[in-house]
Amino acid sequence: MEYTEIMVRYGELSTKGKNRKSFIDRLHGNVARVLKNYPDLRMRPHRDRLHIELNGVDAKPVMEKLKNVFGIQTFSLSVEVSKDFEDVKKKAIEMMHEAYKPGMSFKVGTKRSDHTYYLDTNQVNLQLGDAICDEFPGIDVEMKRPDIKISVEVRQDGIYLSYLTIKGAGGLPVGTAGKAMLMLSGGIDSPVAGYFALKRGVDIEMVHFFSPPYTSEQALNKAKELTSKLTAFGGNIKFIEVPFAEIQETIKSSVPEGYLMTIQRRFMLRLTDLLREKENALAIFNGEAVGQVASQTLESMLAINDVTTTPILRPVATMDKTEIISIAEKIDTFNLSIQPFEDCCTVFAPPSPKTRPNVEKTRKFESGLDIDGLIEKSLAGVKITTIEHGDHFMQSNQENINSLL
Repeated sequence: MEYTEIMVRYGELSTKGKNRKSFIDRLHGNVARVLKNYPDLRMRPHRDRLHIELNGVDAKPVMEKLKNVFGIQTFSLSVEVSKDFEDVKKKAIEMMHEAYKPGMSFKVGTKRSDHTYYLDTNQVNLQLGDAICDEFPGIDVEMKRPDIKISVEVRQDGIYLSYLTIKGAGGLPVGTAGKAMLMLSGGIDSPVAGYFALKRGVDIEMVHFFSPPYTSEQALNKAKELTSKLTAFGGNIKFIEVPFAEIQETIKSSVPEGYLMTIQRRFMLRLTDLLREKENALAIFNGEAVGQVASQTLESMLAINDVTTTPILRPVATMDKTEIISIAEKIDTFNLSIQPFEDCCTVFAPPSPKTRPNVEKTRKFESGLDIDGLIEKSLAGVKITTIEHGDHFMQSNQENINSLL
């Protein structure tokens, strides 16, 4: 069967009252960015549906991308039929032949926005149901949990039929819950934290610290590639590169070894907070999980958070590593995260960091550093780019092999 459109149903948007239009507009924009490589598609957002006209485009890759976009509850392939009800019956029966297997039950559900149509909702349901029962003798009708639901939408321009409903990503459209910064490393946890922030509608900007010559260009590109993976859930993401080598060198030469990681993290948080203020963001997200490493004990978090009053949100804070890995695999960031390109945290990691740093001692050790001067130099070297859905920064395995030949 040749389908003419994909009908998208909104998720939590139905609860948003007066803000509904802005939520729909945001979702429309996010879908458009994710589907930017399909210029023949035509999108028509309405109050209760987003209609994507295929215009001959293969629906399968489009639907694969729609599965990831936050704010979508479900979507269905639909076919347009004339308002001649005999045509509607023929197409519904054809659809049932495509979907039906012996023992399955069905129902018909009609939504009628064209109230001038000569059949009302109940009449459409009854007459179409009777036609299907005549074609499939003995088929069961199940109103609560049918195996097949023939959905009928009676609109001004025609009647639309669908039967296959695909579950979307749920959540809220990215950008409807404000903006925040995400401290992105090259590891497993922070992309997962970013995924959860996006799911709640937060427009995140990535802050990535890199330390050339101690870290490589591949490590930087890995962070950009991880960012590109997350664009699948709502479109473009701003990527902010922050040079960090001079700060790390200064800390290493001036601070007791056990406090190196704590004070490095304090500088990272200060820089992220200043960038947050510049970008008019409201909070900071990171991938910390309680007790996972030395810098993520509650005492360490307290000592690091001491430099700001900005809300620090940790979506994976109470998750086990296996749970985080499971999500990373689901969102296709795990295999990339485990590639062995060291980030600035691992390069300068002390062998025996303090797991319970004292806040007063931390402040004392830090007081001998030119904090403002080091931060000013780092901010002067910041580079900001926008990463779009479909951008790539890492070579494939075959390209890596060819480059060595």
